[in-house]
Amino acid sequence: MSALGHYLEEEGIAAVAIALIRPQAENTKPPRALWVPFELGRPFGPPSDAAFQKRALLTALGMLVEGGGPVRIIDFPEDDPRAQPDPAWQPPFMPAAPTNGSAESLASRLEAEILLLRGAYQRWKAQYGRSTVGLSGLPIGECARYVADWLRDKAPESPRDGFSAPLILRFAVDDLKAYCLEAAAAGPAKPSSRQVGDWFWGETATGAAFYALRDLLLTQDDDRLRLIVANFIVPAARVRTG
Repeated sequence: MSALGHYLEEEGIAAVAIALIRPQAENTKPPRALWVPFELGRPFGPPSDAAFQKRALLTALGMLVEGGGPVRIIDFPEDDPRAQPDPAWQPPFMPAAPTNGSAESLASRLEAEILLLRGAYQRWKAQYGRSTVGLSGLPIGECARYVADWLRDKAPESPRDGFSAPLILRFAVDDLKAYCLEAAAAGPAKPSSRQVGDWFWGETATGAAFYALRDLLLTQDDDRLRLIVANFIVPAARVRTG
């Protein structure tokens, strides 16, 4: 969006970008940009906080009537109030087992873990009346089995017509992530997204299985599969280096 702003300005349309990564905005030098200290995917701050989001939006729009430039980047002065961990939050019950192990072990534990989270996930749906699970079009148990079979190196065929196996793998992984994170946030506590993310990627068998799946499939010859695996199995901020 920072680069696109230059083209809009050349056509006489004033533009302001919301920058989530400040160095990127500094490199692309947009005509105007508001840097916000929020997580990727939340350009206006926490969900369900209309007043906070409105302040961020009005700050950005205010840059259109202020002077300065031709390149101007300002910082939004408020932090996301939901970024702080909630000490009252407790993760859902999980079996006391290490998150490493063989691929077969992780595949089996992934399938078992999804069943254990069913009650917490149902409480989330009853509490909020919605869910982001459903991208794959598969029941969540089938998502777990499909991903587990990839981890077992079976390379299963796509269960849906018109969708390639790598694409359904991506969608199934997304559904499992959403399912686990929504289950983790059920109840009266208000954990931060980082809090539940740290739990998912650091303590669950499902998170460990996704790391192992990424490592396994990046060695395959299928270019499309490797592209999907490299970009969509584990978020960039969670990729382990070294």
